[in-house]
Amino acid sequence: MDNGQFVIKVILVLAFAAFAVFLMLPGRGVRHAAIRRLVMVALLGVTVLAVIFPVAVNEVAHFVGVGRGTDLLLYGLIVVFIGNSILVQRRYRNTERQITELARQLAILQAPPPESAGATVEPVVEHPVDTAGSQQPIP
Repeated sequence: MDNGQFVIKVILVLAFAAFAVFLMLPGRGVRHAAIRRLVMVALLGVTVLAVIFPVAVNEVAHFVGVGRGTDLLLYGLIVVFIGNSILVQRRYRNTERQITELARQLAILQAPPPESAGATVEPVVEHPVDTAGSQQPIP
């Protein structure tokens, strides 16, 4: 393994491992929303700094073992793209699950009553119970 690229390899592997952990954790709650917002603000900040100080991007790239700053930005773009893809897939699965549940409930609510389908169903008669626990005859 090339020692010059060791740092960037560790950073990329850790980023992908963080996505794997994020994927396994439950996705609902205020905590996940807060983490997503903080990550988005951090990415926005890094992007603004990269535009203002392009030489610094080259220096950071050389420090982590990447030849050029543009290559480092490409690696970052790939990490963000994969993270976004994972997030979109997770939301899609949750939405699909919710739509399936709603469709089932709607089908149950719109189902015709059993007697209209030609089946004969005897009505269920509940016997009232007095406070002593004995059943009273139905008039």
